[in-house]
Amino acid sequence: MKLLALDTSTEACSAAVYADGATFCEFELTPRAHTQLILPMVGRVLSAAGLRLQEVDAIVVGRGPGAFTGIRIGVGVAQGLAMAADKPVIPVSTLAALAQQAHAQYGATQALVALDARMNEVYWGQYVWQDGLMRLQGEEQVCAPADAPVPDGDGWFAVGHGWSAYAEVLTPRFGGKLVGTDTALLPAAEFMLPLAVAEWQAGNALAPEDAQPVYLRNKIALTTQERMAGQR
Repeated sequence: MKLLALDTSTEACSAAVYADGATFCEFELTPRAHTQLILPMVGRVLSAAGLRLQEVDAIVVGRGPGAFTGIRIGVGVAQGLAMAADKPVIPVSTLAALAQQAHAQYGATQALVALDARMNEVYWGQYVWQDGLMRLQGEEQVCAPADAPVPDGDGWFAVGHGWSAYAEVLTPRFGGKLVGTDTALLPAAEFMLPLAVAEWQAGNALAPEDAQPVYLRNKIALTTQERMAGQR
């Protein structure tokens, strides 16, 4: 199995190739430079793996949630590559990728993922290690930090910059349930690959035109009236 993954859903830009058990990856913090960097990055990881685009089985992409423009860039690039090479696309949640990274780097088996969604909200997901992957419990959602659902039990690992953006609300709300925190992690293509392998094996690859961004909300900015109300 050979997969090419890319992600531009946040401030980070990344690409990775999984080829018969080996992984080749690049990751860079590149706010507002994704369009210039993602294709050269894809070329380099393919070259490192000794592959041509036509030799991969599918294109994996971070489908969100995250920055609206970044998600659109990533999905658009993935669709273009897939159409050019006549390959399917495997969309992967950026929240799930962060949970997977928390397991890989910290051994976390329970993760609460929070990305700053702006407008005093977070993108939120709860994940538990099951059958070799971090798997979503319930649904991904966008919510106010004060409305983030509190899970049963303790031993949860907190990951994502939503935890630092809204620390004054989230920290006391979850308190003793947490065993660790990393607010610096951002979604990376490398950690989407294990999730994509499972999707491929389950037959969940899509035609390029069917791969769509997941924003979790439609509204992207507050009106002037709403901003003024929030300052009172």
